[in-house]
Amino acid sequence: MMPRCRSTLGPLTKDGFTSAALRRLTGGRRRLPTRLNFTRAEVIRYRAGIADRMSISGIQDKVSLRLVDGDLVPTEQAGEFILKPIPGTPLPEFTDQVPANEHLTMQIAEQVFGIATAANALVTLADGEPAYLTARFDRRDGQRLDMEDFCALAGRSPATDGRQYKYLGSYEGLGVVLRRYCPAYPVEAEKLFLRILVNFALGNGDAHLKNFSLFTSPDGDPVLTPAYDVLNTTLHLPNETPLALDLFEGGYLTPEFLALGFHGAGDFRLLGDRLGLVPKRVQVLLGRLQDPALWQRVDDLIQRSFLTFPAQEAYRAVVHDRCRALK
Repeated sequence: MMPRCRSTLGPLTKDGFTSAALRRLTGGRRRLPTRLNFTRAEVIRYRAGIADRMSISGIQDKVSLRLVDGDLVPTEQAGEFILKPIPGTPLPEFTDQVPANEHLTMQIAEQVFGIATAANALVTLADGEPAYLTARFDRRDGQRLDMEDFCALAGRSPATDGRQYKYLGSYEGLGVVLRRYCPAYPVEAEKLFLRILVNFALGNGDAHLKNFSLFTSPDGDPVLTPAYDVLNTTLHLPNETPLALDLFEGGYLTPEFLALGFHGAGDFRLLGDRLGLVPKRVQVLLGRLQDPALWQRVDDLIQRSFLTFPAQEAYRAVVHDRCRALK
């Protein structure tokens, strides 16, 4: 495999980052290492030691980093990046490929589907293992942004709804919340619809309420944050449900779904209608997912990714299956 950018997967003469990728990741032209000076075991120990003070949620081992003199170092404050190594809990399939999966899926979401995503890269730990690196987007000009995920916006929490609180809801319900808080609803609702559609197309069965958030734009308006935590979860959990949430409020299932047993284009047309989108725009977005040229671009990124060949083949099988469903 020829050297490629650790962020965009574009060709390079040597392993590293393109100038454009560095600007996105660091906000300038600062040097960013491809290999870090600590191991996954050290990440786990560090995280355990500061568990009570960590602000990064989730069960996956994560650590906040900042860039100091060209090195990424763990930090408790003023973190610039989040690092996610291979999960400590084994998954049914391809556990060691989780970082490369998330990196690839985020790149496909942005490069192919035009979804704004958190800047990201795949780096190597001191023990040779891969880890997913993402730049934090919840700060601007050194100030923490006002940011809320859709669990908080919908008033759901473990105290009110139990342990599965982030899975209690629907994608139609996300639109209800978005309309309540976002003055630029028509614009943001189309972005939301595309993200839901692409999560389905790329096999992400864990796009729950906490994986969608609003923050304040430079103009002072609440808007969707860049997409984050987007990966092909079906690669690792082949038997999970295709979507983390119901498509529609009240658990409604369309006649198409009841007849076929899976979601198709008709389900997403109805979702677009219930979100109040212009029907022609919904058809344009669905039409893009039926374009062979688009899926060739997806295939090209899969081939250039850091996934192993068996994982690439399994990843490709998942997205091709979803593509057929949307036809």
